Amino acid sequence: MYLLLDTSTPTCKIWLIDGAKTHSYEWLAERTMAKGLLQFLSEKVAAHDGELKTLAGIGVFCGPGSFTGLRIGAATVNTLAQFAQIPVVGETGEEWRKNALARLQNGQNDRVILPEYGRPARITQPKK
Repeated sequence: MYLLLDTSTPTCKIWLIDGAKTHSYEWLAERTMAKGLLQFLSEKVAAHDGELKTLAGIGVFCGPGSFTGLRIGAATVNTLAQFAQIPVVGETGEEWRKNALARLQNGQNDRVILPEYGRPARITQPKK
């Protein structure tokens, strides 16, 4: 089973691809994404008789999008992929899911996903 993840908005979206079947889920995470993302993923994979550690691969939307959401998604999949020795790929653009799945099925592995925010960071200057 492959997992595709998009955390670029307050609504976390996942797709589980199991052979010819695709299951999609959404979770309005808002400010609870860091606390609940791993549990959300675990529960949805378990609902299809799977475990995170036995996934065939993970594809993630790298951005652009929410700074915090993209960081949380990237940190979660990077840690999971390294711990369980699962391939992970990152993609952008409208065809990101199709491209990520094709790359995973071709045996590709980015090893580390980096978010792409779509613009330079806005860093507030110190007041003093």
